[in-house]
Amino acid sequence: MTSSEPRTRRVPTDRLTVQITEVRDEGEPVVFVHGNVSSAAFWRTTLPLLPDRYRPLAPDLRGFGGSDPLPVDATRGLRDYADDLDSLMTALGIESAHLVGWSMGGGVIMQYLSDRPDAVRSVTLVNPVSPYGFGGTHGVEGTLNSADGAGSGGATANPEFVARLAKADRGEDSPLSPRSVLANCYVKPPWRPGREEEDAYVESMLTTRTGDDHYPGDSTPSTAWPGVAPGTRGVLNCLSPLHFRIDGLHLIDPKPPVLWIRGEDDVIVSDTSMFDLAHLGALGAVPDWDGTPAQPMVAQTRHVLDRYTAAGGTVREVAVPGAGHAVHLERPDEFTAALLELLEGTSA
Repeated sequence: MTSSEPRTRRVPTDRLTVQITEVRDEGEPVVFVHGNVSSAAFWRTTLPLLPDRYRPLAPDLRGFGGSDPLPVDATRGLRDYADDLDSLMTALGIESAHLVGWSMGGGVIMQYLSDRPDAVRSVTLVNPVSPYGFGGTHGVEGTLNSADGAGSGGATANPEFVARLAKADRGEDSPLSPRSVLANCYVKPPWRPGREEEDAYVESMLTTRTGDDHYPGDSTPSTAWPGVAPGTRGVLNCLSPLHFRIDGLHLIDPKPPVLWIRGEDDVIVSDTSMFDLAHLGALGAVPDWDGTPAQPMVAQTRHVLDRYTAAGGTVREVAVPGAGHAVHLERPDEFTAALLELLEGTSA
């Protein structure tokens, strides 16, 4: 394969069949992992930017894009996805790779790094989910607000957004339509991609399988505010701090270098996230707020990476002013420059 035009194919593994997007089949592997409610399509403009010495490829996670829609066992945290990634790399004959993870994909590659550090050449975290999951914690060490994980999990999704996903809503007549969420939350307004690219991103979002085994997952009632706790199935539950927690990253050996790049105006992964029920409660958008503090997502990531540095690892943080959650789309030049600096400093 010599063309730099991204193309897709399905790869059978010993766990599932994974659809990947790639531009060439040789070079140092760089694996890009997408976030929640998206697919590898969100990397299509990024993959061709890497020089020929690299082999950039992006899988669709289970239940997204063209990969098999296997159910998600949320009690394993993000390990279903991390183990799928390992099976894909084995099927492709890749023994080690540079890993790039955006949003939930950042959590997937943190889990992969924690479990298989020998197979990781470098790590790039792009607006990553906190190492202590999404919702339901406070403080930089990710202390649970309630023992049952209240405030996180499947019931924290907006039901109208889920319904519009399931109905393949391509319009923009509601702030909860996928296109509106893309324009107002994934990126920082007023920036928008070209119409053709935007349509492709909306179609990517609409590949998200919905339901208890997928997005958003099941839930359980709670006596703690806001009255809901995570279940055991589906996407938002595998992101719950009850199931996903990266406490020992500083203990792994070897410690590949880490790049943490983020848009400073991200409203999804933030210390004041507009998707965190506790922050929304403080704003009066969720009733009966009892003072439960918002999750300091960025501060938690910095705490974990500071420990990684103190234990001998190397971390570079790049905060991009004026960019939102999808910094790789909004600021491709800055993103690619930072990524290539990392890759070129660690390449064989």
